[in-house]
Amino acid sequence: MVRQGATALKDEVGATMDKQLIAKFAGAAALALLAGFLVVRAFRGHGGDGDGMVYFYDLSEKKLFAAPRASVPPIRGINDATADGVRAIVITASADAKDKKKQRIAYLEKYTPELKKLFEDARGGVEGAQAAGGTIRREDVPANTLVRRLPDSEWHTMNTPEGEKIVTEWNVPAPDGSYPTVCVP
Repeated sequence: MVRQGATALKDEVGATMDKQLIAKFAGAAALALLAGFLVVRAFRGHGGDGDGMVYFYDLSEKKLFAAPRASVPPIRGINDATADGVRAIVITASADAKDKKKQRIAYLEKYTPELKKLFEDARGGVEGAQAAGGTIRREDVPANTLVRRLPDSEWHTMNTPEGEKIVTEWNVPAPDGSYPTVCVP
């Protein structure tokens, strides 16, 4: 009888570990897809949304502003030369994505100085950027992308559990089954 209980427990523990492994793999795959999206978005410059502008947030002024999609955060804010403008992922659950009263900031995003320099060098066609180790590897993007919620003060790299939670927690269906929409200015 004890033997059967031990076998059942072993099977249950194995099933739980399999579920955890699958969940970790799914999370890693989602993060890799998000990283690929960020790399494509960063190099594409202007997309089909609006006029190629996206939302940024001035940390010192605590205000949203529009900047070109190709801007590499942090950028100069709206009040002075300080680079305190970070990308703001603005969302809405409203059917009218332009309804500013129903928009909210899901999270803020910026790059480490090292990744920012690589993006800027690659865009500017800086000679020797590749030879000087300036290759941007897909797996380096999440590790060098910092995210945080608007009320938080601490930044987290996107490839940590907390960073992954921040970039995904807002994308859940409403009671009617609709998902939030990312807004552009």
